Order: sequence, then C-alpha cells, then structure tokens
Amino acid sequence: MPWERTFAMLKPDAVQRGLAGEILARIERKGFRIAALRLIRVSLDQARRHYAVHEGKPFYDRLVEYITSSPVVVMVLEAPDAVAQLRLLVGATKPNEAAPGSIRGDLGVDISNNLIHAADSPESAAHEISVYFTEAELLAYRRAGDDWLVAEG
Repeated sequence: MPWERTFAMLKPDAVQRGLAGEILARIERKGFRIAALRLIRVSLDQARRHYAVHEGKPFYDRLVEYITSSPVVVMVLEAPDAVAQLRLLVGATKPNEAAPGSIRGDLGVDISNNLIHAADSPESAAHEISVYFTEAELLAYRRAGDDWLVAEG
C-alpha cells in the first residue's frame, strides 16, 4: 500500500491542557512518520483559508476565533492510507461518541474543544498543508521501522 500525506493540528485546548506530547506520542506509536511539525500562532489569514469551506455558516466566526486564540501544533504526517488511519485514531468529532482508545475518546470532553483536527480527504490534506507549510519544509525520509509497518506483496 502506498504511503500518503495528511494534515493534523493539535488545537488550542490540546496545547493549553498540556496534551501535545501525549497526542504526538500516540500518533508516532501508531506508525505515522512526521514530515513537518511546528508550534505556531495561527494568523487570521491562515484561519480564513483553512476554514474557507465553512465561510458563511453560523459557526464560522467561532471557528476562526477559537483557532487563533492560542498556539497550536501543525503537522504533516505520512503513513499508508494516512487520512483514514489518522481519522480513526482521532475518533469521532463528538468526544462522547468517540471510541475508547481514540484520542478524543480518551482525552476529549467537548465538541468545540475537541483537541485535534485531521484532514478528511487527500484533497483537504493537500489544501491544509499548503496553508501552513511550503513544499520545501516537508521532509522525505525513511525510518528503520517503516518496512515493518506494511507487508510487501
């Protein structure tokens, strides 16, 4: 199975609650390779571009205000079927509906402050990656354990 890239963001509540390290450790233990990682303060322009698909919806302004309220961790991750794998690890948007063992199921409390964003498609991932990273900032490399994640043939 070919490796693909996806985008994830540890939201303001994850950073404020001191959960960034634990969440990142879960992502790495799952087998994701980090292609880019940065702690940033999301600008108003970045927030508007990130959430452009929701512009005009009643919750749009609240999304933009929240995501710009505190530092976040933005990252590009790689794995076989990365988009679907990460969304499964993250869990349902509503923490009370997220499976035990998922990030939101174990650590989330509220639908609005739900710790982590994960791109919902390869197209969304590509768009979101371009909002926060340049192509030159994305690292391509192999880890010693990568061959043990996917059986060949």
